[in-house]
Order: sequence, then C-alpha cells, then structure tokens
Amino acid sequence: MDLEKGPREEPGGEGRLAVALRMPVRIVVLVLVVPVRMVWDALVVAGRFLGDRVFRPVGRALLWVGRAVLVWPFVALWRWVLVPLWRWVLVPLGVALRWLGTVLVVVPAAALYRWVLTPLGHAAVWFCARVLTPLGRGLFVVPAVWLYRWVLTPVGHALLWCGRGLAWLGSLLVTGIGTALYWTVRVLVVLPVYAVWRRLLAPVGRALAVVAREVGAAFGHAWRIAGYISLAVGRALAVFFRWTLVEPARWVYRTVLTPVGHAVRDAVLRPVAEAARSVGRVTRDALRSVRVTARQVRRDVRRALGMPAGPAGIGTREKRPAGR
Repeated sequence: MDLEKGPREEPGGEGRLAVALRMPVRIVVLVLVVPVRMVWDALVVAGRFLGDRVFRPVGRALLWVGRAVLVWPFVALWRWVLVPLWRWVLVPLGVALRWLGTVLVVVPAAALYRWVLTPLGHAAVWFCARVLTPLGRGLFVVPAVWLYRWVLTPVGHALLWCGRGLAWLGSLLVTGIGTALYWTVRVLVVLPVYAVWRRLLAPVGRALAVVAREVGAAFGHAWRIAGYISLAVGRALAVFFRWTLVEPARWVYRTVLTPVGHAVRDAVLRPVAEAARSVGRVTRDALRSVRVTARQVRRDVRRALGMPAGPAGIGTREKRPAGR
C-alpha cells in the first residue's frame, strides 16, 4: 500500500507542515487502527450470524406470540362483540334517543323561538330604533363631537408638537452617545481582538486544521488498509480451519463412516428387518389359525348342545390368504 497518496501541497508553510506530519501520523494511526478494524470485522460477522440464526427466528416467534396475545383477541373482541353491539344495540338506541330529543326538546324550543322570542325581539328592535337612538343622539353624541372638535383636538396637536421636539432632542443625545461608545469600543476592544486574531489565532487555527486534516486522512487510509489485513487474516483462518477440521472430517465421513454405515445396513439392519417381518407374518398366521380353530370348536359345541350355530358370518368367516 502506498501511504503517500493524497493531495499534494505547494511548498509553503502549510505544505511543509503537512509533509512533515503525514508519514509519522499515518504509521501510528495504522498501528492503532488495525486491531480495532479486526475486532470490528469479527463483531460484524458474529452480528450477522446471530441476526440470521438467533435474533430473526426469535423475533418471528415473538411477533407470532404478540399477535396471538395482543392482536387476535382484540380483533375477535372488535369483530364479534363491539361491532354487533354497535350495530344491534347502540344504533337503535341512538335513533330512539334522537327521536325523543326531537319530540321533547327541539319541537318545543322551535315553538318557543317562533311564537315568543321572535316577537319580543322585534319589539325590542323597534323600541331601540324609535326611542333610544334619538334620545342617545341628543344627550351624548352632539356634546361628545363638540368636545372632541374644540377641546381635545387642539390639546392633542399641542402635545404632539411637544413630543416631536422632545423626540428630536432625545435622538440627538442618543446619536452622540452611541457614536462615542462606538469609537470607544472599537479602539479598546475590536482593534486589539482583530490584531490577536490576525497575528495569533489565525495561524494557529490553520496549523491545527492541517494537523486535523492529516490525522483524518491517516485514519481513512489506515481503516482501508486494516480492512485488507483483516480480510487476509480471515481468509487465512478460514483456510486453516478448513484443512485442519472440515476436510479431515469430510474425508473420515466419506472414506470411513459411509462404507461402515452401508456395511452395517446391508449386513445387520436389513437382515434384522427381514427377520422381524417374517416373524410378524408367522405370528399373524398363527393367531389367525387359532381364531379359526376357536370359532370351529365353538360351533361344534353349539351343535352338540343343540343350539343354533348362529347366522352365517358369525360362526365362520371366510379365510383370507396368508400373504394379505
């Protein structure tokens, strides 16, 4: 891997600092990042395995249990209890209550509004328009207009003129004080702060920015290189386990266990199964013969005692072939 790849800097102050810091920082960061990347890759593989083999089946089981415990009972309650209750009980009850409300409340209220409140309202409007309005205009409106025009308006104009003069004087004082404060703050605070920023903080900030950029680039290169190293180590471990565990186990299974299993199956299991089937057939035939003999003896005893042998099919049955 080429650790020197990256943006080339001009041979200035920042470029020389970046060139001086780049290689040591990348080496140190690579040494620190490789174990972290390998642990991260191992955790990623373990997390994928656990997610596929453990968490996903457990999640499906919990989802099914949650549906069975939480969803399905409420669905059944809604479908078989609440909906029929609403449809067959609450809706007719609401219709009945609405009819009762209409008959007992709405119709009397409409009649009261139409035949009592409306005439009273019309009478009140006529009284206000014909009596109270002329009386109020003569007693209050004319004196109020005269007072506003000949007293309040001149006094307001005089106060407005005095207020404008005071405002001009205040603005003049505020402007002078503000100008003095501005130059005082600029001379005593702004110019020294600007000088410190330009001469001290800006160069230090640029140097810190170069250091931070190089450290970030070093972490990026180190993370990619650690990924390749982790991949190579993982492949090596996979090959090692394959040739030390998987391939020997496969060879033992294919070369030793499979022929032994076939031999045991052919030499032991199949003869034992055939013998068990033969014993079963012989036992069934013997039991069938015993049953037939018992029926024959019972029939002979009935005949000897003078009893009827019974209907056909009870004392004797048709003998089935032995092989069925």
